[in-house]
Amino acid sequence: MQSSYDLLRALKNMGYLKTARDPLWWPHSGTFEVIIGAILTQQTKWEKVEASLANLKEGGLISMEALSQAHVEQIATRIKPSGFYNTKSKRLQLLCQNILSDFHTFERFQNEVTREWLLEQKGIGMESADSILCYGCGREVFVVDSYTARLLDACGYHFESYMELQEWMQEGIEANFDKITRMYSSEVTLHTLYARFHGMIVEFAKEHIRGKDVDTVILEKYIEG
Repeated sequence: MQSSYDLLRALKNMGYLKTARDPLWWPHSGTFEVIIGAILTQQTKWEKVEASLANLKEGGLISMEALSQAHVEQIATRIKPSGFYNTKSKRLQLLCQNILSDFHTFERFQNEVTREWLLEQKGIGMESADSILCYGCGREVFVVDSYTARLLDACGYHFESYMELQEWMQEGIEANFDKITRMYSSEVTLHTLYARFHGMIVEFAKEHIRGKDVDTVILEKYIEG
């Protein structure tokens, strides 16, 4: 594997993405639900997040305005399936209050929020910030997670930081953008590629990473092919 382009090509040839839940992979991309999900998915499985989202909808707490005004205990009860519910409920409410205070509407937040602003918010690290930017705001940002780091490490690529890994992933895609667009039968944007590429890696990892073991044999077969 010479670049992230080779990884993308191999994963696409293997049939990823396999899910059809959303064109960009993250459910309800482009909506406020992405912001909720980015907080709730920290240190837990997405299936738990979906249960919490369903509970929030049932309780009428799926909007930014509702979450900003609700009792924290009420939010915590609804998001219990996601774990760390007391901490996450406080951070989610504070984030909603800050968005309303600084941007007034979710649409303005989507257009104007910066990575720096997000990283200043309590409980939001680089992965959560980039998830919000990519899937919630439609920005050209590749989301790096532990699956990405473990997969590349198993392939012989070691990085000192999140930003270094992210830069390597984005460089390979941008340098080979013309080749990649020819792989798809329809028009594809850089943002869509980043969004779906991250989803491809997550899907592959869930099938081929077990504990510290990463099965790269099948991946290498498609890379070489």
